[in-house]
Amino acid sequence: MSKNNEKYGLLINYEFCTGCHSCETACKVENKLTYGQWGIKVAKDGPRQLENGKFEFINVPIPTSLCNLCEDRVNMGKLPSCVQHCQAAVMFYGPVKELADKMSEKPLQVIFTPV
Repeated sequence: MSKNNEKYGLLINYEFCTGCHSCETACKVENKLTYGQWGIKVAKDGPRQLENGKFEFINVPIPTSLCNLCEDRVNMGKLPSCVQHCQAAVMFYGPVKELADKMSEKPLQVIFTPV
């Protein structure tokens, strides 16, 4: 998706994703996805014990090929449904260049852009 020829995407900070699945549910409702279809899906990684003895367990929201960044919502001036409903406020929508700048500030983040 682009506005003024600028590529837009999602920045997902998975360090603080709680795995609540609100993004999944909001996306399914907004896009009227049927059973088994997901525009975004929360994957779980871990638990695994680290060298320092602590355990790591990560939740990573992964947009799928069905994600169009809620093009209709965005055209009405709203945020993508997953971003709007993220309970942990770890998802951001914006120009990819701005998201990349924000991503350089800390690790454990990913940027998604639709095809």
